[in-house]
Amino acid sequence: MPDFRIEGASVTFWLNVKPRATRERLKLGSNDELRLELHAPPTEGQANDACVQFLARALRLPQACVVILAGKKSRRKLLRITGHSAEETIAHLKRMAAKGN
Repeated sequence: MPDFRIEGASVTFWLNVKPRATRERLKLGSNDELRLELHAPPTEGQANDACVQFLARALRLPQACVVILAGKKSRRKLLRITGHSAEETIAHLKRMAAKGN
């Protein structure tokens, strides 16, 4: 499973993003990291915006609760999610990743 870092009520983790995918889904990648497949192209920050929107919608949070800390120009991004308890967020991400495969 991915390495989640809990800091108070926030969760920080690495996420691989695949832009221009045929399906939008969160799944576990071959290297045990979370992988998010998106329709959006990687130009002009569209994939970053789509990443934040996807996770906020899936977790039922405002978009301000999902922040890309590092990797805005990379496929591998460091994200921080706040708004729910850390344990609740991790459990929801794990359930989503399990369904995505």
